Amino acid sequence: MRNASVVTEFILLGIPHTQDLETMLFVLFLTFYVFTLVGNLLILLAIASSTRLHTPMYFFLCELSVCDIFFPSVSSPKMLFYLSGYSRAISYAGCVSQLFFYHFLGCTECFLYTVMAYDRFVAICHPLRYQVIMSPRVCAILASGTSFFGCVQATFLTTLTFQLPYCGPNEVDYFFCDIPVMLKLACADTATLEMVGFISVGLMPLSCFLLILASYSRIVYSILQIRSAEGQRHAFSTCSAHLTAILLFYMPVVLIYLRPTPSPWLDAMVQVLNNLVTPMLNPLIYSLRNKEVKSSLRKVLHQLGFLPEH
Repeated sequence: MRNASVVTEFILLGIPHTQDLETMLFVLFLTFYVFTLVGNLLILLAIASSTRLHTPMYFFLCELSVCDIFFPSVSSPKMLFYLSGYSRAISYAGCVSQLFFYHFLGCTECFLYTVMAYDRFVAICHPLRYQVIMSPRVCAILASGTSFFGCVQATFLTTLTFQLPYCGPNEVDYFFCDIPVMLKLACADTATLEMVGFISVGLMPLSCFLLILASYSRIVYSILQIRSAEGQRHAFSTCSAHLTAILLFYMPVVLIYLRPTPSPWLDAMVQVLNNLVTPMLNPLIYSLRNKEVKSSLRKVLHQLGFLPEH
């Protein structure tokens, strides 16, 4: 990556129009962040401690929990640092790292939701062949593939952004380093790069969404073929948590890209929803509607001393 910049650090200005709200935002975001870390760690412990949950669906759920631990960790620690009154400066290398890991983890999670939709498609539409199709080797390949393609996408976008010269100003009008705000600071014409970046960022989630839609179209068709109401209810319950998580993941994308006029404040609020709130809610979504996960969580909490013996 070519660094033609004379800027050695950037200043994060934070969320627009939130002056004098630093203390309240610090408490709020710290609460979200702690609950996110604790919730996802508990999901990992619950799945690891129960042999009944050692199946492809929960294997991918573990990978999602790992992503949900690291994804908010890209921007939250630095944001909490400056909200508590410390420096808003971030080094050039730190800014590059933020942008790379934000897109790496975001893209990996997007690909992972697609793989999880495929897993549910195989489980419901081809139940007798499920163990053969979703073998441990296939699961490992799919899990590795999500990270690999996420890394490729993030490397491309990061290189695209930081091949530009940055010679001042160095104030980032946002709470972390992302492509749109960084391109505004570049000392070069960015029109072509903005178009390429927009297509790249938009094409990937759109492609994944279409694949998810195709999987769930077949799933809904198969569920409707089940004659018993109980069978339909059970089949749908295995997909409802995943569908809810997908909606929470794609809603911020829709809110950002389908609005006629940009709004820096709304964009920042949507990004906070995407960075902090969605990863916090995912453990609740996958545990509240799943008896096996709830049972394993109770055992983990009992072993940790948080729940009394019955």
